[in-house]
Amino acid sequence: MDQSSATFLDLPDEILLIILKKLDNMDVLYSLLDVDNQRLDTIILHKAFTKTLNFVLTTTTDDVLSIADSMLNRYCFNILPKIDHNVTSLILEAEAMERILLAADYPSLTELKLFNVTDYIVSHYFAVESPFRLIFQQQITDLTLASNNDINILLMNKNAKYVYEYTLKI
Repeated sequence: MDQSSATFLDLPDEILLIILKKLDNMDVLYSLLDVDNQRLDTIILHKAFTKTLNFVLTTTTDDVLSIADSMLNRYCFNILPKIDHNVTSLILEAEAMERILLAADYPSLTELKLFNVTDYIVSHYFAVESPFRLIFQQQITDLTLASNNDINILLMNKNAKYVYEYTLKI
């Protein structure tokens, strides 16, 4: 094979892995997984790309948004079920949490970061009846809840104290 016909995929696995690690893992998973190349799929399914998944976008004004719904669908239906055993950390926007957590089993998940958390989200998903209660109690060792509420609103809300107190008990 002459050098003019060599492609990115002709590189040795180790070199290809080093190059792909320089890219955003979410972009690599979304763009390159299942492109009908078994060798590339094997490399992309490496823990380097599947250990921590960040499903949030931060705007220039520091607002936190979930990724686009079409992208979220592809992750939930095609990608997450294939990589759930490698995922140890999820970074999520609270409104997308249910879809993402229900998409796979995540036996290695220990860290969860939730953005745009509201009193409703906390009271609903950290309640006794929540389908995620066992995950929160038995797997998650590092939980971060970030609210975009103004601190004064939280201080004025009498129920907020009890909602967060309940969450900490779990």
